[in-house]
Amino acid sequence: MKSRKAHINRKTKETEVLVDVNLDGTGVISIKTGLPFLDHLITSLSKHAMLDLKLNAKSMDGIDHHLIEDTAIALGSAMDKSLGDRAGIVRFAHASVPMDESLAEASLDLIKRQYQRIDLSIQRNQIEEISKEDLEHFFRSLAQNLNICMHISVKYGDNDHHKIEAAIKAFAVAWRSAAGYDSKQKGIPSTKGAM
Repeated sequence: MKSRKAHINRKTKETEVLVDVNLDGTGVISIKTGLPFLDHLITSLSKHAMLDLKLNAKSMDGIDHHLIEDTAIALGSAMDKSLGDRAGIVRFAHASVPMDESLAEASLDLIKRQYQRIDLSIQRNQIEEISKEDLEHFFRSLAQNLNICMHISVKYGDNDHHKIEAAIKAFAVAWRSAAGYDSKQKGIPSTKGAM
């Protein structure tokens, strides 16, 4: 098996984000963005996807939106790069994850075609000091830079924190399956012969 690791250094006038990812890791995690809830979400993703992930993000302009967006861009880019040509992977996966009273589902196709449909069902304008629109933007930016087809839906729930956490965990569990190796799969998992 090829090594499925990637390093991304995204540096702009607004932020600097360094990401090291190992898809075949054991869940060794170090996340520092300066935003505790964002750290918590990315840590949950890494833990349940069983990635080794080191992510350090620093804001240059003090604007949370830029930090959240660029973190998602760099993380998605690193995960995409680590998949290589995607030969031998399962490709499709679905996961349903409960978080107390909330339930979220994620369906993934790791084809190299961007599409995302994301319904987080957030009611409040802010969750743990991050705006609703920035949380939604984090998921969209992650999906776009992963270069995959991703559907995430929070089916129900009363607590917005639980909804977001269920959504990221459903994505992580589905990712772990879809990005996993399929012992029967020879080459690219597509009738086209290319992703």
